[in-house]
Amino acid sequence: MTDWQKSSMSGNSNQCLEVRAAGGQIEIRESDTPDSAVTTTTEAFARWIEGVKRGEFDHLTTR
Repeated sequence: MTDWQKSSMSGNSNQCLEVRAAGGQIEIRESDTPDSAVTTTTEAFARWIEGVKRGEFDHLTTR
């Protein structure tokens, strides 16, 4: 199990997503609610990251 990791864009904020590899799976949680995590496969996470890189989810941000 690896340590939780967050984006360097989060700075010192406690309102960010964190991810880690655990037992061949990927866990995702919000730093301000660390007791609740979503688990997915490494393959599904990789496909999601590719979609993020292509901007498929940009319409969901408030920036």
